Amino acid sequence: MEAKRSYRTFDKDFKINAVKLVLEGSRSMTKIANEIGISPNTLTNWKKDYLKDKENSFPGKGYQKPDDAELTRLRRQLARVTQERDILKKAIAVFTKQGE
Repeated sequence: MEAKRSYRTFDKDFKINAVKLVLEGSRSMTKIANEIGISPNTLTNWKKDYLKDKENSFPGKGYQKPDDAELTRLRRQLARVTQERDILKKAIAVFTKQGE
């Protein structure tokens, strides 16, 4: 039986502060990662995410970036409208058969 792997979570402020240490450039990314107890790859990914969109980086667990939230909303709306259209098509088919 395999043991469940637990993942550590870090809050937004921790990630931003770690990335800012890297951006200062006084120490290497590997050294900073070791000092704060994370993998250098993790720190590299945080840096990429932060530089891509500083305002909306690290939205947190269960939250989405504004663009992703809008996309999710539009997908739900499309699914609802498609379902309504299909229902209307079926209703039209039923009523045209009854009228014959």
